[in-house]
Amino acid sequence: MSILEYNGAAIIAMSGKNCVAIASDNRLGIQYQTVAMDFQKIFQMNDSLMVGLAGLASDVQTLDQLLRFRMNLYELREERQMTPRVFTNLLSTMLYEKRFGPYFCEPVIAGLDEDGKPFLSTMDLIGAQAAAKDFVVAGTCDGNLYGMCETLYKPDMDEEELFETIAQALLASVDRDALSGWGGVVHVITEKGIVSRELKGRQD
Repeated sequence: MSILEYNGAAIIAMSGKNCVAIASDNRLGIQYQTVAMDFQKIFQMNDSLMVGLAGLASDVQTLDQLLRFRMNLYELREERQMTPRVFTNLLSTMLYEKRFGPYFCEPVIAGLDEDGKPFLSTMDLIGAQAAAKDFVVAGTCDGNLYGMCETLYKPDMDEEELFETIAQALLASVDRDALSGWGGVVHVITEKGIVSRELKGRQD
């Protein structure tokens, strides 16, 4: 088993019309043993930017703290908020400089850029970026997530339709994966703010 699969995770980000959603499951496990059902994998970086971290739980928490530190430093120096593109390049550089002893995390970045347009990106554990216009996924059931997203996704969805689509894709995918699940959480980012909703999933 890969070290990236040790704790289990499922993360999706999906774009809509002037909005973007990011969702994750809640499970923290040690291989097939479930340890907690309320583990946070998505972190808010500013009013229009969130990052999901799939991978080793200790590195997820370490990276979150490190990213907050770098974000605060940027805002103090620049006197403005970091855009999703700048944040993606920062995170990519941080991961690449640790490439010989990497953080075992696969990040998913979702946000709205300066024009209010959706921005989605993901990368591997050494920071190789892969941007997308429709959806990005990471975690132990990424094959299932890709299949569900390709089936359910359609362009220019509004906030409610986007929530429903991403929620159904997540729940259907984690039901077929033993390492992720136990409910989930969906965050929808719009120009007005972030709306977060919890999902109830199968508890087995």
